[in-house]
Amino acid sequence: MGIHAKRGVLASTASLLLCVAVAGPAVAVQADEPTTTVTETPAPEDINTAPPAEPEEEVSDVPDAGNGMPDEPTYTPTPPKDWPDAEYCGPSHGVYTPSTKGKQYHKGVGPTLSNYNGTSRTAKSTFTSEVTGEVGVSVSSGLAVSVDAMIGKIEAKYDVNLSVKLTAKLGNSIAVDTPSKKTTNAKYGVYRLKNTGQSYTLYNTCKTSAKKTITSYTPYRVGWYLWEE
Repeated sequence: MGIHAKRGVLASTASLLLCVAVAGPAVAVQADEPTTTVTETPAPEDINTAPPAEPEEEVSDVPDAGNGMPDEPTYTPTPPKDWPDAEYCGPSHGVYTPSTKGKQYHKGVGPTLSNYNGTSRTAKSTFTSEVTGEVGVSVSSGLAVSVDAMIGKIEAKYDVNLSVKLTAKLGNSIAVDTPSKKTTNAKYGVYRLKNTGQSYTLYNTCKTSAKKTITSYTPYRVGWYLWEE
């Protein structure tokens, strides 16, 4: 046969599925069951020419417990009775304002799967995700509000639906045409929306701390990232 494979390279659809089956006992201990999603077929424009890009800035993954910051207040209370005749902005609190919606960045779960077509004709490559994994938010330092509050602001500004965390599940398949003498690579995971904004502390006197530029990558959708070599 003209289609050859290496590992993360799978020789064919049959051997790919066999690998998942052989790994069955190990997978069985996981709490998540394989997804029953029907095999996807991507559009030609969904095939990229390079692996997924990494975040361009220094960001850190937000732990499950959150970033330890409070939500942004939704209203300003009346000033205390002994407050001087001056502007009052409520108890000191963090503020976040989104400013620029970026592109989607893919964060993979599990190994990269690859298939080389050594024949003289276009061949069909089918890939199946081998693991279940979660992808959360990554953010640069200086965010003065909770991650939930930040996500709410981004959703409201750009009319999108984001999540603190999304799960890419075992067993999802995708079928793609691999041209002659080309290698198709596939990685299953989560697309995250990049956003840039500003965050600072607003004091009760209505003065502010220095404003910091905040870059975030927030889970947007689960899916495959494909590229040819």
